[in-house]
Amino acid sequence: MTALLPRALGILSLDQGQDPAETYASGSIQSTGSAYLPRIDEIVEGALVERVVRGDLALEPAYVAAAKRLVERGAVAISSDCGYTIRYQKAVASSVNVPVAMSSLLLLPTLIRQSPPSAKIGIVTFDSTCFGDGLLGLHDPAEKDRVVVGGIEGSKYWHDERKHAAPPADVAALEADISARIAWLRAAHPEIAIILFECTGFAPVAPAIRRITQLPVYDIYLLRSLLASSVG
Repeated sequence: MTALLPRALGILSLDQGQDPAETYASGSIQSTGSAYLPRIDEIVEGALVERVVRGDLALEPAYVAAAKRLVERGAVAISSDCGYTIRYQKAVASSVNVPVAMSSLLLLPTLIRQSPPSAKIGIVTFDSTCFGDGLLGLHDPAEKDRVVVGGIEGSKYWHDERKHAAPPADVAALEADISARIAWLRAAHPEIAIILFECTGFAPVAPAIRRITQLPVYDIYLLRSLLASSVG
């Protein structure tokens, strides 16, 4: 009799020169896949932070191959550990027979529709210099005009994550950098009513940012929980 594989949420992980579990602080909100399923990881060969963030489409076959390995290991849903992998969403979703949600950016069309037309969505990203309209999943120019983007490029976290063996995140520094960027965005755009984190590494500071800003904050953890609960 063939042993049944444990049901799990599969995560397509960046190639950072170490076990993905080592990149998460003990007790971090990211240390598990979701509240509903255990997490399993597959490192995507060659998926260095710089290549994924700048949108290297040559990585698409490696993402597809890793997704198939996750399914073979028991993944009943698949996500990733970088919001910029939304560029590979279509290819991965087309290659496996389980639900796929690669990036928190998939939430954006819903967030646009759950707020009044006068409200704006503030996206906080790892690197705004690599962020373009093509990542939004929006076609209506009026909806695109409701999105404003700010990044933490140049920050300590940005420098650390680009190292091949990234050190543990400095959560206090990350919280300060994200808070400052959101304050800058809100000063320029007081209509911001919702914050969306592109970067999966921002999830541990989401509760603090909600308290500081008094705004709804959406991130990959919420999307993973929705994904996993639908199949768990």
